Amino acid sequence: MTDASQQEIYRAKMNLETSRIAWKELQRFFASGVAVAVDGELDLVEVAFQFSQDNKGQVERWLVAGKVVRVSDEQAKTWFNADAEMWAVVVSPWVLVQPAN
Repeated sequence: MTDASQQEIYRAKMNLETSRIAWKELQRFFASGVAVAVDGELDLVEVAFQFSQDNKGQVERWLVAGKVVRVSDEQAKTWFNADAEMWAVVVSPWVLVQPAN
């Protein structure tokens, strides 16, 4: 099996592990400092894949651009008050979240 095939299989697995969940159910991850917000312009599964592959260069570019950030207190409060629904995927130790639109 080629590396490309293995990567596609792993991406498909990440997609299956992604779920829709209320932000209120993710509060313990936010409180633990492991909730990471992914900009809506990005593909959550691709971001999760790059995190899982420890692609520091790509993750750093997203961080610098503000496309991937730890969830701030203000953002968490906004999502909590709006009873927001999120897409979430775990890439240990992180929980990547993106608002479900």
